[in-house]
Amino acid sequence: MKYSATPAGVCSRRMDFEIDENGVVTKVLIVGGCPGNSLGLAKLAEGRKAEDVVALLSGIRCGSKPTSCPDQLARAIAQQIRK
Repeated sequence: MKYSATPAGVCSRRMDFEIDENGVVTKVLIVGGCPGNSLGLAKLAEGRKAEDVVALLSGIRCGSKPTSCPDQLARAIAQQIRK
């Protein structure tokens, strides 16, 4: 299933991701933000169970911000798997 989320409080503008029927994140595309970090984040998330991605990335902060791109991706994935 394909999903899209609009993150808040971070540099990225959109997060697109796919979760297959087995609950595995199969694709991540982050629009905006730091290109290297976005690609690295996608590589870390792809191929993992959605629940594992949420557990791994939730709560990560960016400097003094209360959130980060990894945290925003975790929140977006969590929102979809809880439906």
